[in-house]
Amino acid sequence: MNFKKLLLVTLLGISISHTTLAQRVQMDKIVATVNEGVILQSEVNQIIARVKEQAKQQSTELPSDKTLRVQAIDRLVDQSLMLQLAERMGMEISDSQLDQTISNIAKDQNVTIADLRRSVEASGESFQAYREELRKEITIGQVRRANVDRRIYISTQEVANLQKILEQQTGNPEEYDVGHILVKIPNKASPEEIQDARERADNVMEFLNDGKEFKRIAIASSSGPKALEGGQLGWMSINEMPSLFAEAIKGQKKDAIVGPVRSGAGFHILKVQDIRGREVVETTEVRSRHILIKPSIILSEEKARDMLSDFATKLRAGEADFAELAKEHSEDPGSALKGGEYDWTDPTTYVPAFKNTLLSLNKNEISEPFRSTFGWHIVQLLDTRTADKTDQAKLSRAHGLLFNRKFKEESFKWQREIREQAHIDVFPTE
Repeated sequence: MNFKKLLLVTLLGISISHTTLAQRVQMDKIVATVNEGVILQSEVNQIIARVKEQAKQQSTELPSDKTLRVQAIDRLVDQSLMLQLAERMGMEISDSQLDQTISNIAKDQNVTIADLRRSVEASGESFQAYREELRKEITIGQVRRANVDRRIYISTQEVANLQKILEQQTGNPEEYDVGHILVKIPNKASPEEIQDARERADNVMEFLNDGKEFKRIAIASSSGPKALEGGQLGWMSINEMPSLFAEAIKGQKKDAIVGPVRSGAGFHILKVQDIRGREVVETTEVRSRHILIKPSIILSEEKARDMLSDFATKLRAGEADFAELAKEHSEDPGSALKGGEYDWTDPTTYVPAFKNTLLSLNKNEISEPFRSTFGWHIVQLLDTRTADKTDQAKLSRAHGLLFNRKFKEESFKWQREIREQAHIDVFPTE
């Protein structure tokens, strides 16, 4: 090939390359900026596709793509803010921790990891994308927990007062399956904006009272955190709900639509989708011991896991003493000096990875190394028992209900605060 032909082919290749690049840029354009971060059209499309697939499976009618786009961008803005905060906090979810979480998900669904992978890929999503989405969810959950927990204070008097209320209840305490729609009021809203929000909320009530599907209306109209899930808040007792919701829902019958109820965030519309009773009678307790190794700059994830794997092998062979290994190596200050031992405990108080592993063991069995939010563990189940813990359970339940209520309230306030402090630009569609 002569020089002129070579030059022509080269220039043509550059031209095609630039054209292809331009097409890719056009296909995956920036739709919003969040501080220094960006939200891409492909991310919005992925959420919309997922919502449509879920709606198809549930036979739920959806609003327009324009409405779904607004909801998807809103979710991605919140996600971006959380992940930026996680980066500033130095919070990372390792591959090992992610693998452990996926293993727990598969176990909860009573399937193998291979089955889970096939299920994800059958829905049209790559397993790698599923993993990364899960990594984001775990990160966001940890960021929210780290920032909201410290805003919550529960006094012993609050627990005692709620416990008395619970004791006065007759029969099984009731739980409600709640649907939620929020018609948001802008920060520092004018009287006209408040009136406009009120009218929109009244219109939503009319639609619902006329028999329109709640999930579809929630996806189209709600600014609440569960809008894209059709406003489904799940099962909650009166004491677990935000106070505003509890006052509105208490005593309502199944299928009741309540609202609009005004708060600082806007006008809330609630639906009582179902009601059920709940009763605490007995508690299964476990006695166990464990060894915790925390990965660090010096000790990698793999080395921490391998160290515990070696411990487990020696313990099963009778070549080492569990208590001695725990005293020498465990980084759990609460149990190390006791030979790694925990006294009788309700396993539901442990983090999910620890609880699930512990409950999968037979008496005296030692687990394989597993990852929790604290680090790498091996755990041995020493014994189990069924205990009458009614009084303690009531206190724990009262504290848990108060915590859940305050966590929901503070989480919403905190997320609103970080959003108000952020620089967010959403670009209009062409």
